[in-house]
Amino acid sequence: MITTHAEGVLRPTAGALRLIEARTTNPCSADVTPYVQAVAAHCPYLAPSVERGLTGWTVYEAAGDEDDIEAEVFHAGVQAAEWVRPLAGRRHGALVCENIVLLGADYGVMKWPHWALKNLYGPMGLMFGKFRAGEEHTDRYGRDVPSPPVPFMPVRGAVRPRDPRFLAATPTLAAALANAVDDGRDVFADVPPEWKDVKRWAHQLLLKQ
Repeated sequence: MITTHAEGVLRPTAGALRLIEARTTNPCSADVTPYVQAVAAHCPYLAPSVERGLTGWTVYEAAGDEDDIEAEVFHAGVQAAEWVRPLAGRRHGALVCENIVLLGADYGVMKWPHWALKNLYGPMGLMFGKFRAGEEHTDRYGRDVPSPPVPFMPVRGAVRPRDPRFLAATPTLAAALANAVDDGRDVFADVPPEWKDVKRWAHQLLLKQ
């Protein structure tokens, strides 16, 4: 379940994600350093981001049922997005990346939070991803990309000339990202903040694609 406090910021109430490590640029509870070093060969933004301390990691462990975990994964994504938003427009803003590690979580619990977050924050110029541990894929040159050692969900500022093509299957979202302007609006102004309502809204958006 998700509720709001007086300022309207979402907060978790179910306790389905246990915080293992608060935001850090050098996580020790989930050793991703070898993975990050290997992936840097495929992403020109990653090494400069790490060098400037602009790649952050927050580590959680799943400890609840699927509905509650989904709700808190969504909440964690909102927190990460709101951290990135004011930084994305600054110098080196394109290098800012926040990563949510979800130890012990089934890959499926990221599906709907990820989709909802993309639609809420895509028009603000943010890009979300999701990776499962051991996932295999290739880059645009056909090279094998190292497999993640843990499931995680990254959020970063969009690279407008490149990122919309990753959303070819969802043209409405691709267009929103390509023309994004972050005017500082409350992304929940027209969306009820309870996760069950957000998920229903996300379902309806998917049907319209």
